[in-house]
Amino acid sequence: MDTLAHLMAGLTAALSLQNLAFALIGCLLGTLIGVLPGLGPAAGTAILIPLTFKLDPTGALIMLSAIYYGAMYGGTVTSVLINVPGEAASVITCIDGHQMAKQGRGGTALGIAAIGSFVGGIVATIALVVVAPPLAQVALKFGPPEFFALMLVGLCLITGLGGRSLLAGLTMAILGLLIAMVGIDPVRGAPRFTLGIPSLYDGLGFIPVVMGLFGVAEILLGIGQPRHQVIKTDLASLLPSREEWRRSIGAIGRGTGIGFFLGLIPGVGAIIPTFVAYVFEKRLSKTPERFGHGAIEGVAAPESANNAYANAAMIPLLTLGIPSSPTIAVLMGAFIINGLTPGPFLFQERPDLVWAVIASFFLGNILLLVLNLPFVGLWARILYLPHSYVWAGTLLFCIIGAYSLQQNVFDIGVMIVCGIIGYGMRKIDMPIAPLVLGLILGPFLEKSLRTSLEMSAGDFSIFFTRPLCLTLLVLAGIVLVASALRLPPRELREGSTT
Repeated sequence: MDTLAHLMAGLTAALSLQNLAFALIGCLLGTLIGVLPGLGPAAGTAILIPLTFKLDPTGALIMLSAIYYGAMYGGTVTSVLINVPGEAASVITCIDGHQMAKQGRGGTALGIAAIGSFVGGIVATIALVVVAPPLAQVALKFGPPEFFALMLVGLCLITGLGGRSLLAGLTMAILGLLIAMVGIDPVRGAPRFTLGIPSLYDGLGFIPVVMGLFGVAEILLGIGQPRHQVIKTDLASLLPSREEWRRSIGAIGRGTGIGFFLGLIPGVGAIIPTFVAYVFEKRLSKTPERFGHGAIEGVAAPESANNAYANAAMIPLLTLGIPSSPTIAVLMGAFIINGLTPGPFLFQERPDLVWAVIASFFLGNILLLVLNLPFVGLWARILYLPHSYVWAGTLLFCIIGAYSLQQNVFDIGVMIVCGIIGYGMRKIDMPIAPLVLGLILGPFLEKSLRTSLEMSAGDFSIFFTRPLCLTLLVLAGIVLVASALRLPPRELREGSTT
């Protein structure tokens, strides 16, 4: 009953005119980011965080969350109409979605994608409401050693699944942890890795770093990309036929289940649920030869999995404080900027904020359905914008956003340097996700480690004498060993880099 009461209170807050406007703006911006090829959810969310600096925490997080799941849908438009995914999770939609567009069924492909995304998002949010409170209650029993081990598991999952090479993932994770240590030592009060530069005494700002690694790097990569031809197709007929409904309903249900389950596991990434849903649907089909030639199930299943994953991935963040993907890590950064620490204590300390954000997921999914079904033609027109204008506008916005954080030109320099580094990392196929996770989890890992050692008077056996902590450490080891042995299929490993 407490959960229902909290949800109703959250729904009341989310339905206020102000928060409803933030959700609408977030959905619009998120869809726009998804529609623009190259700018994925992580880059888009990072770039747009400065827009929320002047908002109250609840409004800011509602807007950023809406940007996140709005971008997850927007990528479908480019997948279907130009065969280029707007974001990584829409890669698999290109296969049958673009074929449907070439057959004059582009409107139906986008229609079933919107409906599948809506169902996946709503069902996953209902499951979030059911699962999150008891999970947060369990997490409240964790001590510093257990939290240290839990964050280590999350970091290992992201590192292990975050690229083609475990060594590359570990290197990037360690680099992220080292960057997180820049600044004043919280215990001794002495500068660390500051090189005598006063602007580094407070550490490297999370926002300039991620804006550079994601935003500026994506701009540099996008400048070299050729312009793709937008296919002309029928966008007037959005609803599937009776036969297409029959084929899609089961696919939407199964895709939702797969997306939700995989969304609970940190490190899986957004593309793996869509890939698994597509393969599962193809193997289940009595006519698998239709896949790749415009099968509507090939759009319905991955798009449902995509949005179910997006909402389910919020559960580890809200209940355990563990970001499961780079985009969720950016959202965690937004929580921290607003003076909030995601995790079980957030449910006790700020239930008004947590439940307002969760309730906004329901409203956001409804808004996305309303925005995307009738206005799909309008979104398609954005694809005709000259890319040079888009990149120039995005870079200008990044510069203004980085400066507005502390009115410090130094932050612009940090962003540009990180952008060049991020561009170079992409070119040599080094995963960015472990670096960002190391950067965001670094201070929490350090705090948990130091508190644990204070509890044990410096004795490291505290991590091996507590059953839950030991179990988590063993799990972290298994993840690393399995990753070293390359147990997951290569396609899944490549897909998890976003």
